[in-house]
Amino acid sequence: MINKRKKNVRQRGSMTHGWGSKKKHRGAGNRGGKGLAGTGKRSDNKKPSIWNNKYFGKYGFKSKSRKNIVATNILYLEQNLPALNSEKLISKENDFYSVDLEKIGFNKLLSKGKISNKYRIKVPYASKKAIEKIKKGGGEVILPKQDKE
Repeated sequence: MINKRKKNVRQRGSMTHGWGSKKKHRGAGNRGGKGLAGTGKRSDNKKPSIWNNKYFGKYGFKSKSRKNIVATNILYLEQNLPALNSEKLISKENDFYSVDLEKIGFNKLLSKGKISNKYRIKVPYASKKAIEKIKKGGGEVILPKQDKE
């Protein structure tokens, strides 16, 4: 096997390079884009094959600082006071109702509702308005030191 010629050398001067018609395979202008360009946006028959792929929408990083907040309102405590008291989730000490909202399944207190009782509420997060309402009603909100809102 001495002096074997390359295949593309044999196609020099043939105009079509073995593709038949001159119109076909003209280059990038014939391609119509790169990748999946044009598919799924217009022609209906191509859409279903693209829905399965990650073609539409945003993809990327999610913030690590995102906290899973499960909130409740003051209104919930007022309305469900008898039921929570019977289940020993709320205890009465002197004039105060002591509540640990995390035991009930919530980690943030919001301000919707009116207060008719004095509460001592332990919760990781609380809105400023909720804290003001509880204090105005003669109670207190106990927050962890590092996460005051």
